[in-house]
Amino acid sequence: MPIKKALEMAFDRKLDLVKVAPNAKPPVCRIMDYGKYKYELAKKEKEARKNQKVINVKEVRMTPNIEEHDLNVKARRAIDFLKNGDKVKVSVRFRGRELGHTDAGKEVLINFAELTSEHGVIDKHPKMEGRNMIMYLVPKTE
Repeated sequence: MPIKKALEMAFDRKLDLVKVAPNAKPPVCRIMDYGKYKYELAKKEKEARKNQKVINVKEVRMTPNIEEHDLNVKARRAIDFLKNGDKVKVSVRFRGRELGHTDAGKEVLINFAELTSEHGVIDKHPKMEGRNMIMYLVPKTE
């Protein structure tokens, strides 16, 4: 239908003529209340944002020669983060000669994962990144 006729029809109904597919041959248009359409679109988007869960990444730092009590304290802190639904980045920082004993850091991380295994699962296994060995934990899904 010609554009002028479509515009007249939209004007008679007190609505807007909106191009739905402007690149199509011929272009596809629709007669609608554009203000109402934009309002409902914004409403749907707001509802979708309200329902989505934001996942934060919390970090717990340690050294390869950490004592057992300190490790337990850090594990309790990580469990709190996991209960809140956050991801936990567990990192072991190596300084100086400690870099020659990365196996000790890996043991610490595996021990840490066992302490938090009730509430979290390993997402990314221990891996060296520069002077740090990093592992990620995510909350257990039930």
